[in-house]
Amino acid sequence: MLRRVKLTDLLMEVAERTGFDESFVHASSNQPPKGEEKSIVMASLMAMGTNIGLTKMAEATPDISYRQMANVMQWRLHEDAMTRAQATLVNYQHRISLTSYWGDGTTSSSDGMRVPVGVSSLHADSNPHYGTGKGATIYRFTSDQFSSFYAKVINTNARDAVHVIDGLLHHESDLSIEEHYTDTAGYTDQVFGLSHLLGFRFAPRLRDISDAKLYTISSPNNFPNIKGILRGKINTNVIKENFDDVLRLAHSIREGRVSGSLIMGKLGSYARQNKIATALREIGRIEKTIFILDYITNETLRRRIHRGLNKGEAMNGLARALFFGKRGEFRERGIQDQLQRASALNILINAISVWNTVYLSEVTKKFKKRDSLKEELLPHISPLGWEHINFLGEYKFDSHRLPTNSLRPLNKN
Repeated sequence: MLRRVKLTDLLMEVAERTGFDESFVHASSNQPPKGEEKSIVMASLMAMGTNIGLTKMAEATPDISYRQMANVMQWRLHEDAMTRAQATLVNYQHRISLTSYWGDGTTSSSDGMRVPVGVSSLHADSNPHYGTGKGATIYRFTSDQFSSFYAKVINTNARDAVHVIDGLLHHESDLSIEEHYTDTAGYTDQVFGLSHLLGFRFAPRLRDISDAKLYTISSPNNFPNIKGILRGKINTNVIKENFDDVLRLAHSIREGRVSGSLIMGKLGSYARQNKIATALREIGRIEKTIFILDYITNETLRRRIHRGLNKGEAMNGLARALFFGKRGEFRERGIQDQLQRASALNILINAISVWNTVYLSEVTKKFKKRDSLKEELLPHISPLGWEHINFLGEYKFDSHRLPTNSLRPLNKN
């Protein structure tokens, strides 16, 4: 029942409805875009989010020049503005009643999307898992309401786990995340510990669960029937001795004085005898043991984790369809420029999700009037479909042709 729509019209409609374009204040004058500047902002977002670049977008939009978009990209599409615009879209969708059928905004998942890097870059690396060539990873956080509330660019060989805390704490939206899902690459003992201290329930999907080892507070010899799956005893003394320092560390991360990814990376590189890292690891082992026992015995939890991760995979599918320019490669060397592209892509994803959610809400109203709405099916629909959206624009074929045997004039040298 959704009509076909061009991505340009969709963006302008969502901007009118949500006001997310007001977030792109000028870095110097602190003024929001006005008049024709709004169209230039949308064109710049599309150029970066679809990865076709400003030059190709300028050729496709006769009324908007490369210089205008370059100016907007430099002065308006900075990191803080992108974050605010993203939060505006996420908050708007969160307030739409239809999203309550998909979730209440308290659970989320995170997953990486590998992007090839077509130029020499310090942040690109090889990974045999992805074949030949170097690349980076867009690490994206997806809420249970199909909104993408945080994204960052990381090294493709970096362990996802160290970046989980950043997304949960610094998304700036109204979502109140309580439970977070990742795949196996997204967890370490220390992430379990830090997540617990910060008030989140960390719930990774575990591969090779039969090889998982549990820990006990008392001696493993006290549990002869399950001694084979017990790895060892929790060192409660090191937790007691360093608990105040661990709490200070958690408070510093929550207050934004230091990033979680930086601290987790540092703790992971320290020697084993570092007491704070050891205490946090022991706390994490307690939480991990409790979680594994729950994971094994609770089928509802396993389904919930699997469903959350599937939403992230669906989000990556839409992202790959949108990021079609330049063979889906980053052509920027600096990580800030790569992050700007990833943020623009995230805004396009959220704009599409908002537009679809608004119109799906209208569809449900029509079905209600006909008394033919099956509410039990609403949790199983998704606002991430894009078959009805034209990403590629329009092409007009002018029947006017050049005179026979004549050529177009060359550019001046």
